[in-house]
Amino acid sequence: MIRIREVKIDVKEKQELEKKIAKILKIKEDDIAKININKQSIDARKKPLIFYVYEVDVILRIKEDNFINNKNILKVRGEDFNLIVDRPKKFKKRPIIVGSGPAALFCAYTMCLNGVKPIVIERGKRIEERKKDVLEFFKTGKLIENSNIQFGEGGAGTFSDGKLNTLVKHNSSQKKVFEVFVECGADKSILYDAKPHIGTDVLEKVIKNIREKLISLGTTFMFCTTLTDLIIKNNKITKIEVNKKDFLETDTLVLAIGHSARDTIKMLSNYLEMEQKPFAVGVRIQHPQEMISKNQYGESYKYLEPASYKLTYTTQSGRSVYSFCMCPGGFVVNASSEEGKLAINGMSNSKRDAENANSAIVVSVSPKDFGSDLFDGMKFQRMLEEKCYKLGNGLIPISLYKDYKENKVSKNYYKVEPLFKGKTCFANINDVFPEFINESIKEAIEYFGTKIKGFNRDDALIAAVESRTSSSIRILRDENLVSSVKGIYPCGEGAGYAGGITSAAMDGIKIALAILKEERSSKDE
Repeated sequence: MIRIREVKIDVKEKQELEKKIAKILKIKEDDIAKININKQSIDARKKPLIFYVYEVDVILRIKEDNFINNKNILKVRGEDFNLIVDRPKKFKKRPIIVGSGPAALFCAYTMCLNGVKPIVIERGKRIEERKKDVLEFFKTGKLIENSNIQFGEGGAGTFSDGKLNTLVKHNSSQKKVFEVFVECGADKSILYDAKPHIGTDVLEKVIKNIREKLISLGTTFMFCTTLTDLIIKNNKITKIEVNKKDFLETDTLVLAIGHSARDTIKMLSNYLEMEQKPFAVGVRIQHPQEMISKNQYGESYKYLEPASYKLTYTTQSGRSVYSFCMCPGGFVVNASSEEGKLAINGMSNSKRDAENANSAIVVSVSPKDFGSDLFDGMKFQRMLEEKCYKLGNGLIPISLYKDYKENKVSKNYYKVEPLFKGKTCFANINDVFPEFINESIKEAIEYFGTKIKGFNRDDALIAAVESRTSSSIRILRDENLVSSVKGIYPCGEGAGYAGGITSAAMDGIKIALAILKEERSSKDE
């Protein structure tokens, strides 16, 4: 098999890939048996000329050795990331995985492939029921605290853009994660797209299919089941309490709890060593998607999917501000999970065909901003969410950017039409944040206007509060990925070891392999 890198094709000629490869290799198209796309990205550095850039694996019907002649054409073998462990650990009691987000699901999947049948407990409902609760919340504002955007089967990422891009460098396990998503209903483009996403509408189906696959492999799911206490003897986990009344025995507990399980984290702090970690808070900003796409791609935007962006800035005071969880063609959603507190997020469906682009613009904060006690970061998040709820009387507070800059309440929309899931009201968003956050956001948006024309337009829509960018706490684990209590494994975003769907799923695989490879004691032997 031959791998060819840096294959460039004009975006208007996307269907000409086979012809382009034949031209590069100086062969006939009939000599090509199969083409597999490894990577696809967009090169927009020379607008108006825009190119797709591919890395492809090609199987030929003729001898391949004659074509290996430069750094961009090389011979490769098929790659596979093996999740099967030689002589995996034997379990006296079934492992229990807390949560059902990507970290939990891929931990369970890896265990199942090795003949282990875990129990997955989830405080929320299965996806079909959860979706009904979320839609009802958008319509009425009636919050169910264990069934919402944050809690329920699939985790917080289920009602999001389904973005799969990650900064974690571990391509083999990442590829395995994507392959499972495709097997369970995601579009195969996620296997090669430089900015892969599934979309909220498709992700709901994918999560259901993963659940059914895991059940067929021996996993037991227990929904509406909240971890409420640990039973520990001689610094080893022996049982867990659920729903404050029932007990489940186990000697292996994976904590894939998600970043919004604040009550669970507080309970766990009675037993496990933890530390603070920095995070970021800010607003969501909406622009017309056409404006963003034209800026990114010029007139060629008509031939491409809706464009995204990634923006960073360091303020004059040295504070970091950046775009986060950018959703092309999407909506801003009410992502609250606690009564009397309001948080927002962004989402897009698979086609990303809504009129607006939205992104969080967030400011990095650390213990020097909110205090050095373990839960001060959580208290800071809750304080912002409570202010936001009161400011909007339970509705999402929004403002035109011009009015946000001028510290006043908006009265009318202009050309940017609001796209929200959940009810909104005009308010002075300056009242939500400490002054350093307001000033940092405004300074950054003005700078971003020099990078994307119109980013700082007067009628861009600002909404608050984006407070759940990541966990404010990390549960410590050692080189074997074990917490300060034997048999307990912190995992994923809520434990402080991931930052999105893909990295959480990869951490789930990593934890499962560590557990399966764990040395057995002589007693276990």
